[in-house]
Amino acid sequence: MAIFSVRRSFLWWSLAALLALGAWFWWAIRPTAGATGNAAPAPVQVRTALVEARDVPIRLQGLGTVQAWASVTVRARIDGRLESVGFREGDVVRQGQLIAQLDDRAQKAQLAQAVAQRARDQAQLDNAREDLARYVELARHGAIDRKALDTQRAQVAVLQATIQSDEAQIQAARVQLDYTRITAPLAGRTGALRVDPGNLVRANDAEGLVLINQIDPIAVSFTVPDTAFADVQAAVRAAAGRAAPDRAEALAVEVYDRSRAALLGRGALVLVDNHIDAASGTLRLKARLDNAGQALWPGQTVDVRLILGDRPGALVVPESAVQRGAQGLFVYVVQPDGRVRLQTVRTTVAQDGLAVVAEGLSAGQRVVIDGQYKLRPGLEVAEAEAGAGAAGQGVQASAEAPGNAS
Repeated sequence: MAIFSVRRSFLWWSLAALLALGAWFWWAIRPTAGATGNAAPAPVQVRTALVEARDVPIRLQGLGTVQAWASVTVRARIDGRLESVGFREGDVVRQGQLIAQLDDRAQKAQLAQAVAQRARDQAQLDNAREDLARYVELARHGAIDRKALDTQRAQVAVLQATIQSDEAQIQAARVQLDYTRITAPLAGRTGALRVDPGNLVRANDAEGLVLINQIDPIAVSFTVPDTAFADVQAAVRAAAGRAAPDRAEALAVEVYDRSRAALLGRGALVLVDNHIDAASGTLRLKARLDNAGQALWPGQTVDVRLILGDRPGALVVPESAVQRGAQGLFVYVVQPDGRVRLQTVRTTVAQDGLAVVAEGLSAGQRVVIDGQYKLRPGLEVAEAEAGAGAAGQGVQASAEAPGNAS
């Protein structure tokens, strides 16, 4: 019994000691009355941007392929041995430049033969005309009958026709001789030479001598969804209505690389295809671009943007400001007292790092573009110092720099 009493007393003393130790620990770490009364939570550091009203281009995006504006396979038009070439593979040649020379000895001989034939027939015609003049004089004096005069006139006519035939033979021989000189049919860049000098070339050779591609200007063929056909047609008609009587106005086209980071060229729409591909559900379009810097190359895959028009006075915010939640799209709006509220919005399109807002905001409001994960409605915010949040800083710059939404 005594042992049980001692143990119970020990338990009571242990419990009392623990309570005392807990009270002392609470007293040591408790906040003072003055501190709890005066401290306030620090504002959350965020980056913000203003809602702006600006003219935003209406863009239709598509995937395209660069094509030569014109492409010609140069072929020989007569059979012959290739004597020489007048270019190096990959050279830019001008229209009419001599690019190949065939053996022309046979053609020169044919031309000389045709010229000699005409000279012989011309001599016979001259003699026949002199005889006709004498026959006319004799017939005037009744020295020959009428039939002999008519026969001589017919002989002169026959020889005149022979001369015409000889002229045609000379022209044909000159054409054959010209065919031995192969010239560039257009200005462009040559490809690989397919026949080396010394080889026999034939007029029916399918491969030809060389392929010439015209790359300045150059063409870009691209496709858009068939659902965009009505918008494209309306934009084309609107552009035609704005055009001056003496010139046609075309829709502008911008071409970017696959990363959509580098602008490769600007041009104009030249073709809306006459049918929609039912298998792929796409409409094919074609644009013409100047390519003096040769940033575009035949066969290259590019990202194409067709400018259909402008949205005048559209409200834009940096795309990073728009968040998605259970209630849909929303942004954090900074109120005049520095606190944020959650505002649902409706956007129409996002391009070039900007979102076009149709409902929910007005021009001049300030929205949070970086740091939303730290926010909830009612919190006070402050603008982060320059250099903090590189991503937000880049978006802020794109939002505030005029002309970035071109």
